[in-house]
Amino acid sequence: MSLWRTVKRALGLWREPEHLRRGRVGEAAARRHLRRAGLKFLTANYRTKSSEIDLLFRDGDCLVFVEVKTRTEGGWTRPAAAVDQRKRGLIGQAAKEYLRRLGNQETKFRFDIVEVLLLDGEVSEVRHLPNAFPLTNPKRPR
Repeated sequence: MSLWRTVKRALGLWREPEHLRRGRVGEAAARRHLRRAGLKFLTANYRTKSSEIDLLFRDGDCLVFVEVKTRTEGGWTRPAAAVDQRKRGLIGQAAKEYLRRLGNQETKFRFDIVEVLLLDGEVSEVRHLPNAFPLTNPKRPR
């Protein structure tokens, strides 16, 4: 964090950007929703050089990589539509790195998407899309 941001935060002058606040609210809602559904929370915001996995859970003997998409209500498309082929490839790369570090090649895994809809800044709906996409290879830039 920069010195200027630290000073502004200490003086109460720093405001979190709206997209970061929405993302934080969405991830917290997704985490609560999945815990209530019986999944075991492992970690949040697992980062690699090129990507990040929002949430990691365990569902029985299956490792679950979760991408959270938060939007305000009234949009034209579903939030999951933002998880395009490029994004799926990046998530897949991060998942492969996590599995490599885990060292167990026999681990079952899947990729879920959780859509969080906000109305006036508050969570109005949470949709869990289990097994939303398969592991794919990312497209290489030309």
